[in-house]
Amino acid sequence: MAKRDVNFIEKNLKSADEGIPDEQFRAGLLFSTGNGVPQDLVTAHKWFNLAAMNGIEEAREIRAEISLDMSAQEISKAQKMAREWIMGR
Repeated sequence: MAKRDVNFIEKNLKSADEGIPDEQFRAGLLFSTGNGVPQDLVTAHKWFNLAAMNGIEEAREIRAEISLDMSAQEISKAQKMAREWIMGR
């Protein structure tokens, strides 16, 4: 992967962690597709959940779609990760 791509991903994830809804949505896209990061539906669900809570309607739709490919335990873990992120703010 090109250094520029790595820098973009790092910047995106930092912005997502800072609470920027559009960046949280993009982080969800990165992890749901495995584009530049290992595919991780649990982490993607977490970011989509946070983006949805911040008003990104498309995040709700994609979260619902990826949930179809996740177990109940994985969804529960993603929800817990989102709650922990909120509590850490």
